[in-house]
Amino acid sequence: MKKFFKKISCLTFFLCGFIHTVSATDLGIDVLTEHHFDLLQGKRVGLVTNQTGVDKHGTLTRLILKRNVHLVALYTPEHGLDGVEKAGVNVRSRRDRLTGLTAYSLYGDTRKPTPQMLAGIDVLVFDMQDIGCRSYTYISTMAKCLQACAEQHKEFVILDRPNPLGGERVEGMPLDPQWVSFVGQLPVPYVHGMTMGELAIMANEKHWMSPIKADLKVVRMRNWSRSMIWADTGLHWVKPSPNIPNCYSPFYYVLTGVVSELGEGIDIGIGTPAAFEFFTAHWIKPTFYSYMVSKCAGMNVYPYATHCGKGVRFKVNPHSGNLSAASLYLLVASYHQTRGSIFARAPKEKLNLFYKVYGTSKIREEIARKSPEQIIASWMPFLNHFRAERRAFLLYQ
Repeated sequence: MKKFFKKISCLTFFLCGFIHTVSATDLGIDVLTEHHFDLLQGKRVGLVTNQTGVDKHGTLTRLILKRNVHLVALYTPEHGLDGVEKAGVNVRSRRDRLTGLTAYSLYGDTRKPTPQMLAGIDVLVFDMQDIGCRSYTYISTMAKCLQACAEQHKEFVILDRPNPLGGERVEGMPLDPQWVSFVGQLPVPYVHGMTMGELAIMANEKHWMSPIKADLKVVRMRNWSRSMIWADTGLHWVKPSPNIPNCYSPFYYVLTGVVSELGEGIDIGIGTPAAFEFFTAHWIKPTFYSYMVSKCAGMNVYPYATHCGKGVRFKVNPHSGNLSAASLYLLVASYHQTRGSIFARAPKEKLNLFYKVYGTSKIREEIARKSPEQIIASWMPFLNHFRAERRAFLLYQ
């Protein structure tokens, strides 16, 4: 009898694995491969990529293209070609040991491909995994590449990938034009619910980056829908950067990442496997925990402590709750616990980075005179308009 159940168990495991493989999302690179790289044949190809540029089997896109088309140059974002450089640290151009090609840095002396960088190519291909929020710089790298291709009359091809936060979550604060930066390049909500391909189409059609439209093509995924988060895709997660260790990390990045830009002795787990999952500081008082529990619908909040002090740890439900609203409550609680010094004591460069990430400097005075519910309500006209406007550019149901 035990042998029978063991056989059934093994068969079930095999079938589950088989179904998992068969139903896995086909990425843009997988679809391009099936079509024998038709968009790239006979052309000199440049590729914007890093360690996340892989097909569904884990093979690097740059190796796939090197074997099948005339790949002549690589371009790399923040964190470098291998995704190991620290946040905010300039990346040097270098020779890629796997392909022998020059990997031009797009996070060094320039954030946009220069005419010289693009001179030897006919088409620029983009294949990197984003995390689905406005301040993560891969979306800005894509936008700058779109702009450069429009200006230099180069084709731009995006190999589409899933949004790890899903395609339905649209939330957060708008971007004030005066705070447009590389951590806030496109006028979208903090959480936009779009794939990189969809964002590129919207940016191109609305002339967000250039008055000239780029010759843009998006290679669509198969077996991906808007209700799916990364865990539903059947794909292996490759860390986009050192502190996004797993496929749920993007949810926590939205939750705690913005507030942590202010510093003030805050520990959010950077450098640990639980990066962005908790929030502790020496100035936190017991009322902090009860406030966060009462405000954070759709997620669990636990008391937590680290060497930096006491605070909270979060457990999000990836299909419910408002991450951006919870982030605002975190900011409001921090403001009141420090009697406003979280802003007053922040160095100017930290404060400016916070405003760029958050999207506006108005939040400082809003917190002082408005309830968080009023601030969240003020986002709604923009969010409703964006949801309606983005429909024309969505590639997936």
